[in-house]
Amino acid sequence: MTLPGHVFSAPDGVRGFDTAERVNPSAAAAFRRGGYRFCVRYVRRDKPHASALSATEATSLLNVGIGLMLVQYVESDSSWTPSGTKGTTNGSVAAAEAANLGVPWGVTVWCDLEGVAPGTPAQSVIDYCNRWHIAVTSAGYVAGLYVGYRCGLTPTQLYRALRFTHYWSAYNLNADQYPAVRGVQMQQLRAGKADFVAGQSTDFQVDKISADKLGGRPTLLALEGWPEIP
Repeated sequence: MTLPGHVFSAPDGVRGFDTAERVNPSAAAAFRRGGYRFCVRYVRRDKPHASALSATEATSLLNVGIGLMLVQYVESDSSWTPSGTKGTTNGSVAAAEAANLGVPWGVTVWCDLEGVAPGTPAQSVIDYCNRWHIAVTSAGYVAGLYVGYRCGLTPTQLYRALRFTHYWSAYNLNADQYPAVRGVQMQQLRAGKADFVAGQSTDFQVDKISADKLGGRPTLLALEGWPEIP
């Protein structure tokens, strides 16, 4: 079954959030009242996660007027070794999970690139990313890259050596670490006091969309009339 809604290209200035925790219907409504218009939620990499996005949760987010994108759990945020084989395997799982949830083609699914083990050859990281990209795009989704701390690649390599054209920066990434030439189209920010939603304890980060230097924007799933509905 396909989730309700349409695929949108997100406009500048739209504010959303990402979280590894499940968002129940009351929390989703509270985030919507708090000015959040999209959410990035996690799908599994290998073993099932109790907090991974479910179709029920996805539907409740959409129904209150929050758009949806997906990101895959990283192997480790402190030390792991990418490879081309892992890229194919993980990308295939991400695409399959998106399809199983009923996410339609054209929605952005993000690869989490951070915590690469020191000394990992850049080519291993490049192979991982490009194989992941091929697996996800071959399934009909838009592949995006979340660039976090210790991603294992230089800004020039991020731009010139990878197939990706959609980039999302981590809250702890400096602007001089963004992909060269293109930059990023979604920026993560650590949630401050003014960003928290009254009555909710969900652990989340804030995300803001702005077209990159080449005009690129992420895509998401949302109901007709987004981002102003209901």
